Amino acid sequence: MNAGTPVNGVSKPKSKIGGSHTTIIGNRHGKKLVAMISQHPEVKKIIPSVISVKGKSNSGGTLSAKVLRPDDRGNLRMLISHGTSSQEIRIITTVSNVIEGGRLMEELNSMLTDG
Repeated sequence: MNAGTPVNGVSKPKSKIGGSHTTIIGNRHGKKLVAMISQHPEVKKIIPSVISVKGKSNSGGTLSAKVLRPDDRGNLRMLISHGTSSQEIRIITTVSNVIEGGRLMEELNSMLTDG
């Protein structure tokens, strides 16, 4: 069944997560953070990037996420850290410039700290 196809009369929202893989570090909590920011109306697509691991240690630990400064077109990056692992996630937006991207960055960071 395709995303967006009505199920029992209710339309299911299309997934905004794309790219070559959809793995998000941090297990359920990491996926919950990404799902939360994907609900923002100005977030068009979320593309997970490569997962980096520094050193050898037990997996786990504190999960943190922060949306970083916008590029010239207003698109953003989110950095998720979980123990010794980190992952950059590209956030494609509907905004068109750095100023609007900065405003959106502040809104998304506020969602992450409140959620």
